[in-house]
Amino acid sequence: MNLLEQIKSKAKQHNMRIVLPEGTEERTLKAANEILKEGIARIILIGKKDKILQLASEYNLGAIKGSTIIDPDQHGKMEEYVSLMVELRKHKGLTSDAALELIKDPLYLGTMMIKAGDADGEVAGAMNATGDVLRPAFQFVKTLPGITVVSGAFIMIMKDKEFGENGLLVFADCAVHPDPDERELAEIAVATAKTTKAIAGFEPRIAMLSFSTKGSAQHELVDKVVNATRIAKEMNPDLKIDGELQADAAIIESIGIKKAPGSEIAGKANVLIFPSLDVGNIAYKLVQRLAHAEAIGPVLQGMAAPINDLSRGCSVSDIVNLVAITANQAYGER
Repeated sequence: MNLLEQIKSKAKQHNMRIVLPEGTEERTLKAANEILKEGIARIILIGKKDKILQLASEYNLGAIKGSTIIDPDQHGKMEEYVSLMVELRKHKGLTSDAALELIKDPLYLGTMMIKAGDADGEVAGAMNATGDVLRPAFQFVKTLPGITVVSGAFIMIMKDKEFGENGLLVFADCAVHPDPDERELAEIAVATAKTTKAIAGFEPRIAMLSFSTKGSAQHELVDKVVNATRIAKEMNPDLKIDGELQADAAIIESIGIKKAPGSEIAGKANVLIFPSLDVGNIAYKLVQRLAHAEAIGPVLQGMAAPINDLSRGCSVSDIVNLVAITANQAYGER
């Protein structure tokens, strides 16, 4: 069983409620049908019921009848969600009238369903820009306690099983935060450890990467990684983490022994934390193309509940996979 099959299998056991705000989008509907047939998650579709059922009939999607369909313009919890929105954003001047307009937006409605405990996670972005998907999440779901930064992790499936965890590596941040400070970098490490356990299913051994290994170079950028490593350990003393380490010292045992003797991580890392988005994004794309690795992600992490963003060029299988990942994240946050 490969990793994606494992992720789907675990999702079936968790039976999470995943809301899909783009309920009339063709790929989303086809993915929802597949998810329901396979039992990967319980699906909540946002959109006009007549339209969704009409499209399901046209596309021959018989399993859609097993979904929950919510009309964004009229549903039984509209007043409850409006009141919750006003309570959460009254310090920003949000009025009931303004909240009533916002809650009719499927992206805001999906987010408020999660905030109110009526859904466990959300997947969107097949027809909406990333900023539009994430804005309601930042405003109402916000980040995990002790975490101030959202980041994006990739699970890298290598052909060479020598690296990481039998060929599996987790890279972060490769998608969101351009230049984290030392505290934010520590938070990214802590969040990535949670992602690794919830989705990849193995215990993280985290390398905080730099162009220096254990003082081989002196620079403020090295200091940032050293301090971030210390802060991450303070945040979670149980973390298996070390830094600063160069990439080869992190993943190749013979080099790790030579450059960082006594380290329990050097040469054995299965999670790589990059010091900036420049480095992380470049690294995952190079590994993906040159090593012909499969890159699963980005998985957004650090939110108080999982809300994941699709590429607008996504396929049906991309949506199915991200729903399964989101279900595992949701279960891991319980």
